[in-house]
Amino acid sequence: MRQVVLGTTGIRVPQNGFGALPIQRVTKEEAVRLVRAAYEGGIRFFDTARAYSDSEEKLGEAFQGMRDKVFLATKTHAKTPEEFWQHLDTSLRLLQTDYIDVYQFHCVNQCWKPGDGSGMYEAMLEAKKQGKIRHIGVTAHKIRVAFECVESGLYETMQFPFSYLASEEEVRLVRLCKEKQVGFIAMKGLAGGLIHRSEAAMAYIGQFGNVLPIWGIQRETELKEWLSYMRETPGMTEELSEYIGRERQELSGDFCRGCGYCMPCPAGIQINQCARMSLMLRRAPSKAWLTLEMQAEMKKIENCLNCRQCTKKCPYELDTPALLKKNYEDYQKVLAGEVTV
Repeated sequence: MRQVVLGTTGIRVPQNGFGALPIQRVTKEEAVRLVRAAYEGGIRFFDTARAYSDSEEKLGEAFQGMRDKVFLATKTHAKTPEEFWQHLDTSLRLLQTDYIDVYQFHCVNQCWKPGDGSGMYEAMLEAKKQGKIRHIGVTAHKIRVAFECVESGLYETMQFPFSYLASEEEVRLVRLCKEKQVGFIAMKGLAGGLIHRSEAAMAYIGQFGNVLPIWGIQRETELKEWLSYMRETPGMTEELSEYIGRERQELSGDFCRGCGYCMPCPAGIQINQCARMSLMLRRAPSKAWLTLEMQAEMKKIENCLNCRQCTKKCPYELDTPALLKKNYEDYQKVLAGEVTV
């Protein structure tokens, strides 16, 4: 089993982390059972966020009396020091702990720095001084902001989307983290559900010794799959390499990852589904995408206001209205039988 060390934090854990965003969708009983099974299977790093509704509460319940056996990371999307302290105190209470191993600024649009007038980084330093957090981290979706955070030397970990669909620039970010001894936590290792072969995803990320992937896990079947790779880790084979090459060709260019940061839409459009419908139909053919209900959702694209609020909020800086229009055109062709999936 490969071990990953997160930069200068000294945190050394098995190669797979647990992304706890999806457990907000299941009952507390199911979540606790799933999280404990992950621990029993060897997973030691668990990542959540204040923004993930009751995810922190479920992790706190799962790890009662065994806090020293796991590493807990959570996040704050606070924009003011006052909100920062509110989030931190809430997270500590819900996680049932008096410290957080890695506390991260969540999905930042800028690199918080000492003396920038916001007081945000100073709040992190004070929280660390008080022993409420042990390491300062940051999560980003915009590559330029991610590079600035790593180059700043202010952050001990960087959490960023990373999968075999990564661009050369994103690979360069991973290598910079290794050079700067910044721990790299990989989110969206399955590219928001577009990657379907988990062994290919695991084999690719396994090539980067400084990367700790956190897989979003909601079901026992998913957990069993990732735990099996703890025992027998897939290596990069010629077949997998060729498969990834074909995947890169198919998914090259701009595409919606389905993260939902663009929501809500003033026109009521389910952007995180509708803006990637073409890909979902092609890669996961299902009658569920062609129901009357989904047809009604797609038809809402006709009412797009072109207000471009979504483009301003999109962490990948996509031209979302253009994507919606293209996906709607493709969808209509499928409904008309002009294109088969």
